[in-house]
Amino acid sequence: MKPNWRGIATYTLLILLGILLFAPVFNTEGKVKELSFSAFLDAADKGTVKKIAINGDLITGQLADKSKFRTRGVNYPNLLTKLREKNVEINVETPMESGWLWALFIQLIGPAAIFFFFWWILMRQAQGANSQAMMFGRANVKPLSGKVNVTFADVAGVDEAKEELKEIVEFLKNPAKFQALGAKIPKGLLLMGAPGTGKTLFARAIAGEAGVPFFSISGSDFVEMFVGVGASRVRSVFDQAKKATPSIIFMDEVDAVGRHRGAGVGGGHDEREQTLNQLLVEMDGFDPKTNVIVIAATNRPDILDPALLRPGRFDRQITLDKPDLKGREDILKIHAKNKPFAPDVSLNIVARRTPGFTGADLENVLNEAAILAARADKKQIFMEEVEEAVDRVMAGPEKKSRVISDREKNIIAYHEVGHAVLSQVLPHADKVHKISILPRGLALGYTLQLPVEDKYLVTKDQALEQITVMMGGRVAEELFFNEMTSGAHNDLERATDLAKRMVTEFGMSGLGPRTFGRKDRQIFLGRDIAEMKDYSEQTADEIDHEIEKIINSCYERAKELLSKNRAKIDQIAKVLKEKETLEDSDLEAAVKDLVA
Repeated sequence: MKPNWRGIATYTLLILLGILLFAPVFNTEGKVKELSFSAFLDAADKGTVKKIAINGDLITGQLADKSKFRTRGVNYPNLLTKLREKNVEINVETPMESGWLWALFIQLIGPAAIFFFFWWILMRQAQGANSQAMMFGRANVKPLSGKVNVTFADVAGVDEAKEELKEIVEFLKNPAKFQALGAKIPKGLLLMGAPGTGKTLFARAIAGEAGVPFFSISGSDFVEMFVGVGASRVRSVFDQAKKATPSIIFMDEVDAVGRHRGAGVGGGHDEREQTLNQLLVEMDGFDPKTNVIVIAATNRPDILDPALLRPGRFDRQITLDKPDLKGREDILKIHAKNKPFAPDVSLNIVARRTPGFTGADLENVLNEAAILAARADKKQIFMEEVEEAVDRVMAGPEKKSRVISDREKNIIAYHEVGHAVLSQVLPHADKVHKISILPRGLALGYTLQLPVEDKYLVTKDQALEQITVMMGGRVAEELFFNEMTSGAHNDLERATDLAKRMVTEFGMSGLGPRTFGRKDRQIFLGRDIAEMKDYSEQTADEIDHEIEKIINSCYERAKELLSKNRAKIDQIAKVLKEKETLEDSDLEAAVKDLVA
């Protein structure tokens, strides 16, 4: 280990200064008491003075009891004679002999040494600040090769994207195979998808599979308030990657640096755009023989600059969708490893219960199930914990401490039964899987529907039946209590949104096959703020009328179906109030013999 000479010199100097400055305080010669001159003469007459030292008018000495003294003397006649008679040892010193060196150090050398010491400290700090300033434009990235244990075997649910990425890894391992046919490897790979779909996990899997230096950095790491720092860090990342070729650069959340140019509020020429310009130059300026691949991830591809997406930069753009039924089951199998599940746990049922869940959501479900089992001191995870974990992720934890009156509980029961009955009798609706009146999250009760299969298209009949099911709670409150409550707020909000999309996006109304207005997406300031609606006020009134007609027709249909099953709804609500939750065989027995 190399010795730290600066530290050794600093501590040595501090110790020397301490010794020199505090030596008088720790003087081991004893205390010196002051005597008046008359007291000194009296002591001399008594013979208690043993020895003295005369230095000008200063007289110091030692008494018979070995105590030390000092006094100021004058030219007293016969003093030396009297002292000689008493056998006193007499020494005469010049004024410069006693302590002159120490006095000179205290007055001159000591302050100078302290001044130079603090000056050296300040200069050292200044040099450190200059060194940090020189390193400010350098990106803080380190290669991750050999440190990542994630492989493609740990990724499931997106087989097409996995094949694309396996090809990239194959090129890095065996580039001659592709070059012999004149093929060029894509310079950039853009992973797009909703949060939790596994973009970063894919990047880690590539690092584990490729076995090449893997440089990971976030898009926000390039952005600073100082001009030129972002561009300097981009150059630094690519310089490090080129020295370690073949290598991979992974930029997470690239939209932080790759936003559309010219869309800023304060003008187009800013630090963020300079960083993006440098990134464009670096990606397009590769040596053809330099095997450096850039992989970026974002969940906002709509705001990326077009120059970043053209061939030659991000040649391939891979969308990571939310997994389908088979994909969810495969993901659950991966996260179920090293977890002791009971025989009654069916991952297929869990996958069917979780449509729309991402890989991160599914991992969270099994983790919550394990926590619940540990809380109950169980040695295995049972289906009971998994079902509860799904409910917790979807609707929040159960609020057992919330006290609900019998009247409100009665209304909630009929509200949820209204949803459940319509789910069972409508042919295109997803069948009900669970009814509960236990408060969970923001909901006082909930009805869980379980789709038989994943759906990628929605027909007009299916959309209308979805709205009808949403209206079931409000209709049940009106039929059985002749009043309306705020419990249907979320149902009405979702029904109105779906009806609006049917009219303005799907062309499923009397206004014909066309769309109206801007789609429901996040606004990108500077580009979308100037967009205007593309229809007149008269058309807006017609849109409102069509939405109202759809909702009212579904409301009337819900009222008709629930009126036919009024007696059955009373029976189901009574059982639900007793058991609070209906599922499996209890639910099947409760909802049979309904009239469509």
